[in-house]
Amino acid sequence: MNISYFTTTNLIRTGRFYSIYETPDHLLMEDKTKSGLEVKERYFDSKYGAECDSGIIYDGGGTGHRVGIRWYFNKTIFTLDQIVKFAEDLDERYNAIREMTCPDD
Repeated sequence: MNISYFTTTNLIRTGRFYSIYETPDHLLMEDKTKSGLEVKERYFDSKYGAECDSGIIYDGGGTGHRVGIRWYFNKTIFTLDQIVKFAEDLDERYNAIREMTCPDD
């Protein structure tokens, strides 16, 4: 799969922490909190059942953790409603973290 998502996609939905794009064959869900993170590899993410671009984020102890940046959902398998549900769950998770760490914002 070779998708240049900057030139061949249409933005179809966005939230505080996600964007969903459409290509001819795929729906892409992008985690906005990972914006600018270098893609290190692509793998099959069994949580979502789709290919995923991932990067590495290092914790305070210097340990690297693989994190998803964007997911490629095949349109013959997934509907937009399913991807929106995944994205809204992502939004809820980040909002909960934000409430715990920045309750006054």
